[in-house]
Amino acid sequence: MDIDALEKMLTSGQNSAMLRLTLGNAYLRRGDRETALHHFREAVRLDPNYSAAWKGLGRLLAETGCHEEALETYRRGLAVAEHRGDMQVVRELKVFIRRLER
Repeated sequence: MDIDALEKMLTSGQNSAMLRLTLGNAYLRRGDRETALHHFREAVRLDPNYSAAWKGLGRLLAETGCHEEALETYRRGLAVAEHRGDMQVVRELKVFIRRLER
């Protein structure tokens, strides 16, 4: 789905963490990190228990050099993923955390 269609969904009132994560990833692929960051932040605000959104936000923060904020984001996402039993995200976030802690 293209960004225009996703944005239309958003403006029609279909605001959700999943839509925001999808928009964030779409904008990131386009190279628009600022807009992607906005959507990732909205995703975790809308659903603080959405571990994939925490992972996306942390990844972008790490890529932009915000290492301390990325670490905190990854740690929050890890706690959510562990609580929800999302073991794939748990494994990924542990790797990302180790890389940033070096």
